[in-house]
Order: sequence, then C-alpha cells, then structure tokens
Amino acid sequence: MKWTYSIKNKITASVVLLALCLLVLLSHYLDRMHTQNVKNAISTLYEDRLIAEDYILKMTSTTYQIREVLNSDLDRASKSNAIRKLTEKFNSIYTIYLKTKLTKPEKATAVELIWYLKKFGQTTLKNNHQPSNYTDKVLSSLDKLSTIQLEESKLIMKKVESQYATIKASSQFAFVIVIIILVVLQILVFSGESIVPIVKSKNPTLN
Repeated sequence: MKWTYSIKNKITASVVLLALCLLVLLSHYLDRMHTQNVKNAISTLYEDRLIAEDYILKMTSTTYQIREVLNSDLDRASKSNAIRKLTEKFNSIYTIYLKTKLTKPEKATAVELIWYLKKFGQTTLKNNHQPSNYTDKVLSSLDKLSTIQLEESKLIMKKVESQYATIKASSQFAFVIVIIILVVLQILVFSGESIVPIVKSKNPTLN
C-alpha cells in the first residue's frame, strides 16, 4: 500500500525535523549558558577578588606607614596622632573589605588580622610607641589574604575552563547529531514514494 508507506515516511520526517529543532535550541541554550558563566566569572573576579586585593594592598601600605612613624624621630604626641589616624584608616578599609565575599580561610585570617592590630595598639601605648613585632604579624596576615586571593582566582578560572570544555563537547556532539539527522532526512526525501498515482498512457496500438 503506497499511501501507507508515504504517510510513514512523512511521520518519520516530521519526527526527524522536530529532533533537529530541539538540537538547535539545545545548542543555543548551551551557548547562552557558557556566556552567562563567563560573565559571572568576570564579575566574581572583579568584585570579590580584584577589589578585595586592592583593599589588602591599601591595608598593607597603611601598615608600612605605621612602621615608618614608629621608627621616625617624631615626638610622642606627633606619633600618637599619626598612628591614630593611620589606624582609623586601616580599620575603615578593613570594614569595607569584610563586605566582600570571603571564604572560610579568609574570614579566619581576617579575624586574626584585626586581633594583631588591636594588640599592636595596646603595646604601643605601654612602651611609648616603640617598634612592635605585631606590625610584622599584621603584614604576615595580609600576605596570607593576598595568597588566598590568588588561589581563589585560579580556582575560578579552572572552573570556567572546565565548564567551557563540557559545553564545547556537548555542542560538538549536538553538531554531529544534527549532521546525522540531515543525512537521514535526505534519505527519507529521496526514498519516499509519491502518493499521487502515476497515470500510464494507453498504448495507441491497442485502439
């Protein structure tokens, strides 16, 4: 039954075309997802890593300024005033830094950092603003925070690269399937039989 065969071919072709459309939509979705992942990674690197690193550098610079004041020939009153202003500046930057996205190691190191700063303030009051080893500990904690920033940035980039590799593989697989579907579709088109009956002309010799 030619008409039954033709209908089956048309149904198969419709299913193949539907699958093709779904694969195109899937490929488009994967591309959009990869683009969004890249945007999120850039945003995270900028807001939670680069900006945070800038705060760490500012706190480091402020700590070195405090050490310079401690080693200077200023009188006690001048030293007290200068250290007070620099400590306030440090605390202000530290407060802003805490508002960034911090990992557990960063939070622990940040608590350690502010504790050293408080101990520094206590010792300078007792020993007439003599150089304190707590500034070294503050700088050590800041160095730890900077190292964590670098490690976290590397992890973000590795995650993006892994996601890109997965999405790229999925896109390539989808592309191969699309090619196969197109080949199958072509086979169906060329192998299908028309449901319109072919009218054979009568042999004139039979008249």
